[in-house]
Amino acid sequence: ADLMECSTVSAGVAAEAHNYLAEGGAQNLAQLHHFLSDTVLLTGHGFEPPAHLPSWGIADFAPDLDSATGPVIAVLYYRAQHLAGNTRYIQALCDAVAEAGGTALPIYCASLRTAEAELLSTLRRADAMVVTVLAAGGTKPATASAGGDDEAWDVAALAALDVPILQGLCLTSSRATWDENDDGLSPLDVATQVAVPEFDGRIITVPFSFKEIDSDGLSTYVPDVERAARVAGIAVRHGKLRHIPTTDRKST
Repeated sequence: ADLMECSTVSAGVAAEAHNYLAEGGAQNLAQLHHFLSDTVLLTGHGFEPPAHLPSWGIADFAPDLDSATGPVIAVLYYRAQHLAGNTRYIQALCDAVAEAGGTALPIYCASLRTAEAELLSTLRRADAMVVTVLAAGGTKPATASAGGDDEAWDVAALAALDVPILQGLCLTSSRATWDENDDGLSPLDVATQVAVPEFDGRIITVPFSFKEIDSDGLSTYVPDVERAARVAGIAVRHGKLRHIPTTDRKST
């Protein structure tokens, strides 16, 4: 209420503007511009109401799975990055999966803490997963979650997929900072990208994406092609291994 006393528009206009922003995405942002222009400045652009965007989905650059060759590798990334169009690092990883002989299945999601049934059903098509979203969260490791208590890690549904889940490291530092750092990863990245995901039972890979500042002064995720190939190669080999009978697997 105190904030609205400072507003130059009515509470209804402010609330509707908030709805556009809450839904997110470039389309809603454009319609917010038209809405405010027409409502406040009485222009005549015309505008659509806020469009509800799903909490998860398959990226529009995904290949056709019906013609998939090799193992299917699901690549999970944040919905917020999808809405912002910040997906170059995911596309690079998907390209690397194809180069390694697999078929990438890029999927954006808001969270893995409470994965929807439809999302889990889609993930069942995968032979392995590369996850760039952070750990599910909790205070106990996955093996202690059988009792279903509130403090257990919320990874039972993912574990039930029975596929290798690899953590693809997307660092919060630039590539130059990472390259010059004798410790490799920052304490924050060690905790969130390595230590905590291990409690989720994930296989830790290597950094393949770095946070850089673009020409507009905005942060963006920039992939390293060689490191993306490394992550993809590990994932595809795990996917292939899933289809090899145990008796035929090599020990080396």
